[in-house]
Amino acid sequence: MPSNAIKLLAGNSHPELAKRVSERLGVELLDMSVFKYSNQETSVIMRESVRDEDVFVLQTTSPGEDLNDHLMELLIIVKACKTASARRITAIMPNFPYARQDKKDKSRAPISAKLIANMIQRAGCDHVITMDLHASQIQGFFDVPVDNLYAEPLTLRYIRENFDYKNAVIVSPDAGGAKRATALADRLDLNFALIHKERSRPNEVARMTLVGDVQGKIAILVDDMADTCGTLCKAAEILTNNGAKQVVAIVTHGILSGNACEKVTASKLSRLVVTDTVPHAEKKARCPKIDTIDVAPTLAEACRRTHNGESVSFLFGHAFV
Repeated sequence: MPSNAIKLLAGNSHPELAKRVSERLGVELLDMSVFKYSNQETSVIMRESVRDEDVFVLQTTSPGEDLNDHLMELLIIVKACKTASARRITAIMPNFPYARQDKKDKSRAPISAKLIANMIQRAGCDHVITMDLHASQIQGFFDVPVDNLYAEPLTLRYIRENFDYKNAVIVSPDAGGAKRATALADRLDLNFALIHKERSRPNEVARMTLVGDVQGKIAILVDDMADTCGTLCKAAEILTNNGAKQVVAIVTHGILSGNACEKVTASKLSRLVVTDTVPHAEKKARCPKIDTIDVAPTLAEACRRTHNGESVSFLFGHAFV
């Protein structure tokens, strides 16, 4: 590998994605070990020099008990690179942790996303690449550049290749995702519908109402995140009851926590399409309705453009395969 090549590192969060990104870039993953001591402390051993190198650290956050461990892995790897005199350190975080805690929505609530941003910068990160932030204002929590890539180009390509999309309607499962859904509908020249929902408490939807016409159409639900999938499953039922002939959900981050797979399998959804920003191979084996969009080409191109000083905004409207 030439001396001026990208130096790509990866923690334990998503080795399959890291391997595909490295293959796309034509570089080997840096020789490094990330492990735990018997007392559960995380340790990093780097076996190659990164002095004066352009380093990219790929670490997403997997759902479940490992989420905080993977965050600590990222911080320690970044710190290790900083103390090893890396010229620039870019954290590639396809799924940004704690992104839903982006505001003080009740008394004495912490803004945890801001805390995560502070920790990443304090560790020594110079640049962040992420995808479909739950709240775009999180970019403002950082004092270093943040490139928030969009899954929209990949979603557009998937819809055009897999559906008779001229007979479809784009649906937002809540008011917060209306902007995302209308942008997609405009690009496809399709109608748009909205589901208004009221929550009794977090992750539990009390009542949902459809605004728009889906009679005889393919209803394509779009969202940035599928966690417990309660919203998507209830939305699919409402859309089917209002005459939709097929309901498909396309989301960026397939968290799929708890019994989400069983919910999706038993729901009116004909397909749940997720990107691989979060590893979900085990859940895909449990739920035959799950389909995957690969984001490795987009992430690799973002790394290449960043390394070469080219514009990353080109990726906002173009999909790579």
